Amino acid sequence: MINTAKTSLTHAARERQVAALCYRETQAGKKVLLVTSRGTGRWIVPKGWPIKGLPDPEAALQEAWEEAGVTSAEVETDPVGFYDYDKKRSGGEVTPIKTQVYLAEVDTLADAYPEDHQRERRWFTQNEAAARVDEPELKDILRDL
Repeated sequence: MINTAKTSLTHAARERQVAALCYRETQAGKKVLLVTSRGTGRWIVPKGWPIKGLPDPEAALQEAWEEAGVTSAEVETDPVGFYDYDKKRSGGEVTPIKTQVYLAEVDTLADAYPEDHQRERRWFTQNEAAARVDEPELKDILRDL
């Protein structure tokens, strides 16, 4: 007999999010901007749900503004990669997510932005950033940037 509960969970359709992999060029090489998540405080890239009426790269930039204060950036139109994670909801349920990652070269950051009191933001080298995020596929994207 097949355990249908386990099978349906394993093969559940993933919901989709968009993320901005924000970076800047420095004399020492690329630096990547990470923010902390509101719930657990772990390091992540700015991400969120697609926004109706906005192309995905623009929705990713909107998340970068809200979560990290990115006010000016040039975003690529094609995703640089994808990563999966399980979003833990406040009620304890888990939603499987597939996240499309868009590169965004940052020009300027604001001192004040919508979630500045809820998150920390920090620039890291690619390797430092890869060491701080949890998702294996995102680690690979960061190292290969």
